[in-house]
Amino acid sequence: MEEKMYLKWYNKIGYGSGDVAGNVVYAFLTSFVMIYLTDTIGLMPGIVGTLIAASKLFDGVTDIFFGSMIDKTHSRLGKARPWMLYGYIGCAITLVAVFAVPTSFGDTAKYAWFFIAYTLLNGVFYTANNIAYSALTSLVTKNAKERVQMGSYRFIFAFATSLVIQSVTVGFVDKCGGGAAAWRTVAIIYAIIGFVVNTISCLSVKELPEEELNDGAVTDKEEKYGLVQAFKLLVKNKFYMMICGVYILQQLYSAMIGAGIYYMTWVLKNKNLFGVFSWAVNIPLIIALVFTPTLVGKWKGMYKLNLRGYMLAVAGRALVIVAGYLGSVPLMLLFTAVAALGQGPWQGDMNAVIASCSEYTYLTQGKRVDGTMYSCTSLGIKIGGGIGTALVGWLLEVSGYVGTAATQPASSLRMLSFMYLWLPLVFEVLIMLVLSRMNVEETVENIKREKGIASDCVTDEE
Repeated sequence: MEEKMYLKWYNKIGYGSGDVAGNVVYAFLTSFVMIYLTDTIGLMPGIVGTLIAASKLFDGVTDIFFGSMIDKTHSRLGKARPWMLYGYIGCAITLVAVFAVPTSFGDTAKYAWFFIAYTLLNGVFYTANNIAYSALTSLVTKNAKERVQMGSYRFIFAFATSLVIQSVTVGFVDKCGGGAAAWRTVAIIYAIIGFVVNTISCLSVKELPEEELNDGAVTDKEEKYGLVQAFKLLVKNKFYMMICGVYILQQLYSAMIGAGIYYMTWVLKNKNLFGVFSWAVNIPLIIALVFTPTLVGKWKGMYKLNLRGYMLAVAGRALVIVAGYLGSVPLMLLFTAVAALGQGPWQGDMNAVIASCSEYTYLTQGKRVDGTMYSCTSLGIKIGGGIGTALVGWLLEVSGYVGTAATQPASSLRMLSFMYLWLPLVFEVLIMLVLSRMNVEETVENIKREKGIASDCVTDEE
């Protein structure tokens, strides 16, 4: 039986465009904040890494808090859209603040400025915005196929934005005059773009009535749970823990790929190659995302597609190592593209997987916690991204890297090769192993059959 359709094509595109705003923050921050602080502001990478890691201790609490608040929100805009809309105002302001460390300050004041701005950006405003944005996948449609399509549109915009940010930022900063003032100018421009697009995206979809989301069931009783109980609900869901783990590993992977700007600058001797490698990563991801909804339908689900995709990704990253030691940039680009192609399906359908994960909690625990469930997206991004960026700083510090130096010691060059070539492969293997255990779709369908509930499986029909 064909599922009811809830969205028009422009709703899906409008929703997906929201990740332009998200990646104006995320791609800019993860790819360039460390090199801005070390090579422009002159801060020590090890101290910066430690501050970022300390900031994550606060972040872990706010993820579940904002997810719980979204579940309890009742407004004219719905549950999630108010948090998405207003949270981005703070994102824009604090993004600029992160890249506006006053050069006239002493080192201690510079570290303090960065820590406060970075913590507010990640722990408060980005959290509220991103969890709300992700939760809309469950709140604007009940159609499993549409949820996959929303995820694909979303990440097409995400990777296209990352491609643009990573390709143009270095040259953009140079054209703005270089130095601290140029970084601040670029941050202001990106923040304005993000604010405009986020507003458009938020208003392009409409949340379903709560009665329809719950199939007419009474929701007041279901929603009366506190922060501690919300945490317990999440921990009891093994698939939530798996998804959170995959998100963390993905962000660790991305942090090492983002550290490629150091690898290109000091090992390959051409910092502009960072933009070229960004094309090798993001174009295959976008291509894979275009075909993900069709492949999910043809393969009757997401599990096999995701697992086989990451098997390809592991093979691709292994060959990048071989090409790196051969000194062949063209082969490195080719195998980087192969790895990215394999990562694409999971990127496109993971929001739908999380929706199934939320359904699992509802079926087993009797509570609708869509907003809280999507805390895994923000929690994983921030913990993984934060630890990854901190790890970059620590490894650079251990290797003897000095950002303002004209040359780097051999120990730093070896470390940069380890970070860019070997660590991504390690993280890819771990992701593949977790995905091999994450068949949440089949589990949900089995529970529904046991309870005599109609199935919402994705069909082969377009």
